[in-house]
Amino acid sequence: MLSCEIVDKSLLISLEGELDMHTAPPFKETIDAELQKNPNLINLVLIMSNVSFIDSSGLGAILGRYRIIEERGGKLTIVAPTPHVMRVLKLSGMERIASFKNSAAEALQE
Repeated sequence: MLSCEIVDKSLLISLEGELDMHTAPPFKETIDAELQKNPNLINLVLIMSNVSFIDSSGLGAILGRYRIIEERGGKLTIVAPTPHVMRVLKLSGMERIASFKNSAAEALQE
């Protein structure tokens, strides 16, 4: 499950549950639709404090959205991932392309 909020030039996505092969397609579709409707959005903030599991499909979905944001000159920020999810993100090298923050407010201050 996910919810969207637009703040200035940032798209905030709050995720809940698992980001895997079953939930990655609607994750991608939702974000892509918002980015297409709002070409002025340049930053993507993923609030992952309620994500319990992520697999390679979820990582691929995040990476694909990062590429869109990067083309717009923006940045990807991941907020408050759970320890298990953070471990997977670190092992995948996500720290090289995303910044990690403790809160959405902190992410929006950049």
